[in-house]
Amino acid sequence: MILDIFFPNRCLDCNRIIDGNLLVCNLCFEQIHFTHHNYFDDNFIKEKCKLLFPVENTFALMQFEKENLSRKIIHDLKYKSRENVGKIVADWTTERLDFKNEKPDLLVSVPLHPKKLKERGYNQLHLFTETLSEFYSIPFDHELIKRNHYSKAQALKDKQHRLETQHTFSITKNISGKHILLIDDVFTTGNTIASIAWEILKAGDNKVSVLVMAIDA
Repeated sequence: MILDIFFPNRCLDCNRIIDGNLLVCNLCFEQIHFTHHNYFDDNFIKEKCKLLFPVENTFALMQFEKENLSRKIIHDLKYKSRENVGKIVADWTTERLDFKNEKPDLLVSVPLHPKKLKERGYNQLHLFTETLSEFYSIPFDHELIKRNHYSKAQALKDKQHRLETQHTFSITKNISGKHILLIDDVFTTGNTIASIAWEILKAGDNKVSVLVMAIDA
């Protein structure tokens, strides 16, 4: 296409021209710090979750370190209108995450407040979640959880504010006896995930597992 000639797709890290359906070149891809977590085993994110709420299984795709490539990837997804990054990261996830014979019943991503959704134009987790849903044949529900309060982006808050539970969530439907996989982009303190998890756990005889694109260690 003409646009591809004048505006070629470039590697997010080194700026080399790459295929249109890629995010980074092969050389830079090797620089991404994948966690190599096993969904069923104890890992760092599971240890952190267990301090906050009863959790079944956990998986983080990447390490979210200062100045590393995973930070650039998620920043582009959230703040540079590159919703397609969610599909690429989901493809990386499916290559590394095996539910075996214990798939969750439902995929639920952390919602944005309607005002934030209008400002951004999309929820950065929706395409990611939908891609996983199609690959694993697990249904998703973008309406199950409602965010009740609007606030500034998590990345703009200082550490103390992130430690406080600024957002509250509510369940919009009756749900019981389900194993819910909660999906978020970055796990920092875990307060957001924990707030949603407790709403799900209180709603009925449910179980909660967690999947995030990256964990901030």
